[in-house]
Amino acid sequence: MNRIEGAYTGALRAFRSPTLALLHKRDAPLVVALLSSVFRPDRTTVQVADAHTEMADAVGQLRAAGYDDLPDRSARELCRSWVDAGWLVRQVDDDGAEVYRLSAHAVGALEVAGRAGGGRARVSRSRVLTLLDAVERLADDADPDVVARIARLTREIQEREEQRDRLERTGVVEPVDDEHLLEAAENVLLLIRELPADFALVAESIKAIQRETVTALRQDERPTGEVLRDYLERAEHLMESTAEGRAFAGAKTLLDDPLRLDQLAQSLDVVLRHRFAARLPEQQRAELRAITQRIEQGFADVLTAQRQASRVITTQVRHHDPLRDRQVDDLLRDVISALGTWMPTTRRAQPVDVLRRLPRADVGRLRQTLADLRPPEGPEPLTVWDDDEAASLEHAQAWGGPRYAELAGLLAAADDGADLAAVFASADAATRRPVDLVGLLELAGRDGLVDRDEVVVVEAVRPDGTRRRLALEGAALAPRPHPTTPGDPEVTDD
Repeated sequence: MNRIEGAYTGALRAFRSPTLALLHKRDAPLVVALLSSVFRPDRTTVQVADAHTEMADAVGQLRAAGYDDLPDRSARELCRSWVDAGWLVRQVDDDGAEVYRLSAHAVGALEVAGRAGGGRARVSRSRVLTLLDAVERLADDADPDVVARIARLTREIQEREEQRDRLERTGVVEPVDDEHLLEAAENVLLLIRELPADFALVAESIKAIQRETVTALRQDERPTGEVLRDYLERAEHLMESTAEGRAFAGAKTLLDDPLRLDQLAQSLDVVLRHRFAARLPEQQRAELRAITQRIEQGFADVLTAQRQASRVITTQVRHHDPLRDRQVDDLLRDVISALGTWMPTTRRAQPVDVLRRLPRADVGRLRQTLADLRPPEGPEPLTVWDDDEAASLEHAQAWGGPRYAELAGLLAAADDGADLAAVFASADAATRRPVDLVGLLELAGRDGLVDRDEVVVVEAVRPDGTRRRLALEGAALAPRPHPTTPGDPEVTDD
């Protein structure tokens, strides 16, 4: 293939794509105008009924303004034709409503039309700086020479330090001409307009994998596990196997940091508050304000496509019935074949005989089984369990809480300063349970305890006779106040 033949083949392939096919149509200006007016950066999806109403109203306004070369079809028919052409995508959102969204080809076509209608981009200072910075970063990434990279970093550090010293010395920021700021803003808008098409390409690649996987599951030509394994491998390597996937993965690495997005929003706020922003058209100011939102929406569209693909495939696997799917496929093929035979022999608006009654199904002979004539048997008798001893009051009290009355008597009989462990050891076995030790500490703590800075060990006895050794911090009973009786001499300092 010579050079001109290769160029011609590539041009043919390009013009067969939906992007250039949209711009090549006779009514391309109407398509571009309607799609750009209905779909905006802050409105990426529109409900089907709302889109039909808005487009019909827009076409009516154009006719009232004197444009007579508009198609006679309704807005519903126009949208249906655009879906068939690959410019619109009709889908169901998370709320169950049918919506339209622009395909990647339509986004690219609108971008081409917008740039062509806005005039050719000028060779400006900001565009040259963008090019130089991109080439410099490319050289840094491609050059493995450590010494050269250290030299470049040292040079940049020196330049930054000189700028900082000059600002600290003078305290004055050199103003930038408004023309340069306008050129830089136009360059930023040119860069951001290409992002939605890239995000849409990634989302449509995911949907294409979903459709192929569901088709493979319905055909039932390969085992389900093999189909799912193939899907998981393709989904895992999507960001590496396609150009748009690799671009999305690189952008996600940079913009996945919330701090970076917050810094971007703050920078855009500074730009829009500058005086030069008043010279920008309202549409460009709106695009600058919506940059962060467009980036977040692009990421959300890709993640939504991944989530929907997983949900659709999971539902298909869970409710997959090969026999029923084959019957549905055969029925659809019969319907399409019958329509292909019937359509050439009919005229427009010809009535169709409605199928009022379904044909009787020929089920052949049904399998018959005799019912079990034996009467149902009763349930098995309950096992006799003697739980009188386990449920007795004495058993419950033995394993219950502290015996506060007996413990209070022990404390009342003990002398001031008596060792708490000795008081517990003097009790009978029925009051030396582990839970009684807790109760004794609770009652003794109300009148106060004196710490002895030592660890003592006491032996507790459970109701079943088992013994446990418990360690606690040694303490003694604090002196208790004694009540005075009338007639006792009053002791004073004198």
